[in-house]
Amino acid sequence: MSLSASPPEFLPADPDTVVHDTIRWLERAVIGLNLCPFAKGVHTKGQIHYVVSKATDGRELLQELERELEALAEISPEKRDTTLLIAPGCFESFLDFNDFLELVDRLIDELDLGGTLQVASFHPQFQFEGTAVDDVTNCTNRAPYPTLHLLREDSIDQAVQAFPEAETIYERNMQVLQEMGMEGWQALDVGGRCPAGHAAFARDKT
Repeated sequence: MSLSASPPEFLPADPDTVVHDTIRWLERAVIGLNLCPFAKGVHTKGQIHYVVSKATDGRELLQELERELEALAEISPEKRDTTLLIAPGCFESFLDFNDFLELVDRLIDELDLGGTLQVASFHPQFQFEGTAVDDVTNCTNRAPYPTLHLLREDSIDQAVQAFPEAETIYERNMQVLQEMGMEGWQALDVGGRCPAGHAAFARDKT
């Protein structure tokens, strides 16, 4: 895996647009399709912290992630339950992004935050192993831009207790997306409008 700078095609992204695109994806796809039953509560309460990374390589992104993990661990859940660290200038390649997650797990261990925080990931070109690129079920983990979702373990436990059939969410999401098809997903218009994200989303339509 390389942590070198991103290719020249990555242009500076407008932070406001990146956040707006991410919120649109959250409202139309994640909440709108009920892909995550736990998302609506923190969204309506304003407990999601959005951070647009200026990183252009993995080293910079890892440094930002460290700061955001420490900040989330120190602040109360009522003020900030979760953080979305959005990286429009990093990791156009999903495979490189996926490899980067090994460093993310290592960082959590080094900060002694295992059991306290965890990181989920989304990418415009996310692809489950064994699926085709255009398999609509991949869209469950596709966001407008490469995104690291910082979560509290306690909040996850509480949400699961409030949703007794949490283990069925994955299967339900697959069924919902299969029924709507790729055309239905594209109709949601949840792609990124900044250069890197928009290009990645455009390839998703081919």
